[in-house]
Amino acid sequence: MPRGDGRLSHDLLPGEKGPQDACGVVGVWASPAPGDESEVAKLTYFGLYALQHRGQESAGIAVGNGRQIVVYKDMGLVAQVFDEGHLSALRGHLSIGHARYSTTGSSIWENAQPTFRATAAGSIALAHNGNLTNTRELIQLLDKRAAEAGELPYDTNGLHSTTDTDIVTALLATYPDRPVEEAAADLLPRLRGAFSLVFMDEGTLYAARDPQGIRPLVLGRLDRGWVVASETAALDIVGASLVREIEPGELVTIDDNGLRAQRFAE
Repeated sequence: MPRGDGRLSHDLLPGEKGPQDACGVVGVWASPAPGDESEVAKLTYFGLYALQHRGQESAGIAVGNGRQIVVYKDMGLVAQVFDEGHLSALRGHLSIGHARYSTTGSSIWENAQPTFRATAAGSIALAHNGNLTNTRELIQLLDKRAAEAGELPYDTNGLHSTTDTDIVTALLATYPDRPVEEAAADLLPRLRGAFSLVFMDEGTLYAARDPQGIRPLVLGRLDRGWVVASETAALDIVGASLVREIEPGELVTIDDNGLRAQRFAE
């Protein structure tokens, strides 16, 4: 199959913006079917396919198996980026996916999602639908923590992407002595603007929605797990039943112990 080149209708015809709407995010936590450890990645793929109308610039999937996270992403439509070979190689029991329509940052590979960061205890991958309004403040916080840890400032030599998503991922990685769930509960109240987030470490799936509920995020139930997504269309295509919306200001955590929720803002 020809590779996606990231050229959209508005690249070819500047006066025609095409069908873009907003980014689409999907998260899946499920016990794989016997003999098919790539099932979770395939569910995420189909969820993204159902959300393709929300973003056409790039697509990506991250998968965790309890030991590590593997991320694959590229420019283009979901069906251009992934084929059976790619999906078969993404093995694990939890996954997040993203179809991008840029709100901040250029339309380049470096800004494709999910974003990834190593942490003191492992790693984090994150996908974001929305637009933060206090990125300058967040970069200052990130630079302060980098200085305290004896590291270089965030934007040194332009080594990072230009998205607010990467800033949030980097900040989540600056809590060396705290679990990701605690780090998220501390960081999320600091974010300003519209956001729906799905993120993960090697064994746990997280989902969060901004306190105003500006960006959509729904929770669905599978026979052997859970799905979170931007729209119910992603639940329908993977055979998940709608449970409820993720509430504004809510952080949901899904792991081997089940699902739990907490409020980070009222």
